[in-house]
Amino acid sequence: MQGPTRTLYLIPTPLGDTPLEQVLPAETRRIAASLEVFIVERAKTARAILKRLGTQLPLQALQILELNAHTPAGRLPELLRPLIEGHDVGLMSEAGCPGIADPGAQLVRLAHEHGICVRPLVGPSAILLALMGSGLTGQRFAFHGYLPVKPAARRQTLQALEQRAETNDETQIFIETPYRSQNMFEAILQTCCDDTWLALGCDLTLAAEMTGSQTIARWRNHPPTLQGRPCVFSIGRMPTAVPFRPSLPHCRSTPA
Repeated sequence: MQGPTRTLYLIPTPLGDTPLEQVLPAETRRIAASLEVFIVERAKTARAILKRLGTQLPLQALQILELNAHTPAGRLPELLRPLIEGHDVGLMSEAGCPGIADPGAQLVRLAHEHGICVRPLVGPSAILLALMGSGLTGQRFAFHGYLPVKPAARRQTLQALEQRAETNDETQIFIETPYRSQNMFEAILQTCCDDTWLALGCDLTLAAEMTGSQTIARWRNHPPTLQGRPCVFSIGRMPTAVPFRPSLPHCRSTPA
């Protein structure tokens, strides 16, 4: 006898305080608002987003479970229990898409092992948005998450990524916490070669959004201030057939 139908919905969340209708399709918002059980990185953040979504049940009636970097692997089966018992469940990241640079991937894998339907919903991914706006190759790219914090290890990693980008013609993407964005940017300028291309995607989907892509040498001449800003960094090479026009400004979004 077939068990109850259940689905693990992967629900993207805004990258900041952008109005939900600007970054989440109506169907994503409808499904998220209809659910009663959620697995999230941080309950407080999730409740704030769910309040904006306008859930069908009062917030206090929802079942909200936490899954984050501190969750022991032995607790995953317990988190999967609502699905096994036949409930649809929403998996939410702190920001962006669940399972991408996010501990939710472990639960997704376990759901597949139990034959549970996994349905990713449409929403913002800072990584893909940054790659789209970089002008660097989207045919071959790799995401590395957070790089080492210690200067020596970070420098060695940056040099390795720069070499990989050159050898494989492959865009190298990584992120940093907002309070260390400026330090990362300065480390890149100090470490990488003048003709290496660096693309920045900062405050993506927000009113202060900024994208820029140019050589390290050009960035050194006109460095932006990134302190406190969420930023995606992409390193690559630009085909020589593409002319560089230094008069083009960096794009900043204009609120509608």
